[in-house]
Amino acid sequence: MKTWITGLALSLMLGGAAHAQEAKTPVAAPASAAAAPAAQAQTPLNVESIDILKQNQAERSLTQPGNNAPVWRQVKEGTNHYTSLPGPEMGVLIQPKAQFPGQDRATTAGEAWRQYRNGPLMQIGGWLLILAVLALAAVYFIKGPIRLKGARTGRLIERFTSLERITHWTVAITFLTLAISGVIMLFGKYVLLPVFGHTLFGWLAYACKNIHNFVGPLFSLSLIVMFVIFVKDNLPNRSDAVWIKRLGGAIGKEHVKSGRFNAGEKMWFWGGVTLLGLIVSASGFVLDMLVPGMLYTRGTMQVANVIHLVAAVLVFAMSLGHIYMGSIGTEGAYEAMRSGYVDDTWAREHHELWYEQVQSGEVPRVRSNPPAGGGAPVKTV
Repeated sequence: MKTWITGLALSLMLGGAAHAQEAKTPVAAPASAAAAPAAQAQTPLNVESIDILKQNQAERSLTQPGNNAPVWRQVKEGTNHYTSLPGPEMGVLIQPKAQFPGQDRATTAGEAWRQYRNGPLMQIGGWLLILAVLALAAVYFIKGPIRLKGARTGRLIERFTSLERITHWTVAITFLTLAISGVIMLFGKYVLLPVFGHTLFGWLAYACKNIHNFVGPLFSLSLIVMFVIFVKDNLPNRSDAVWIKRLGGAIGKEHVKSGRFNAGEKMWFWGGVTLLGLIVSASGFVLDMLVPGMLYTRGTMQVANVIHLVAAVLVFAMSLGHIYMGSIGTEGAYEAMRSGYVDDTWAREHHELWYEQVQSGEVPRVRSNPPAGGGAPVKTV
């Protein structure tokens, strides 16, 4: 890449210098004129603009030797000059001027994107993640985890099948891998680089980039499987309106009934897993250049990067609440996803409508009753 950029810039500047020499030595003009047809045959792209560029540079070189302002002025306009390298924009050394909100109109597109990414996007995203962690810490230390009100009965109900748990853990592991590697790439330059040094952080960032690129498609595939498996239990119903109105029981003293998944879990499923997951996956496929037929220009990649960053930070912040409630925030929740079973008391207190459906046989779930003398549990439906 450096060789290409240097070669393209030097070809423009040397072309201008050649015209300056022609203006000083008219004897060399016939040879230059003779070579013109061959040059035109090899450079079919924007020949007229290149000639104008050389003429401007030649005039400047006569009055101000060493001043390459005309060359770089036209280079910054984003003109597509000749190059032997295949692909779009290969003849464009610098992107044309473009602006993000609040930026100078003279800023080039590449610099504008860099300032926008490393400026407001990074700052707002970083504070959002910090505030999410602080909010969950405050909830834990002030209110504490949600404990079971009744005693455990020892009777277990299958809440998640093996396929559901395998799918969930695949999504969870790949998501955390992408989140951690993404955070390192986004904030590591300011947080880890001063501690690790350039060499160690360079290797770490390089490893995170490759891990991120290869784990991303696996995350997207497992996300599709999760949607197919859990969508039927996440469809809205009347009990969700009551749950939202009462904030899951935070308002009022009466217990709020819910089905297999409450309204909060459904909002995470549709807003975080489905919507933001789709946006993160689609923009990630663009950044990985895995979309067939797409024209991968610098502008396309920059827009995809901004969309990917915004969606990824939002879904990561939302996932922190889901991880908290599914681990230390709710007693017995982690056991459900680890073993697949929950106690009768847990099912009745947290998902009473689903518990009633299981009891009535409307929703078949394997229920095990451990015998008093020990041994293998006796399974009934």
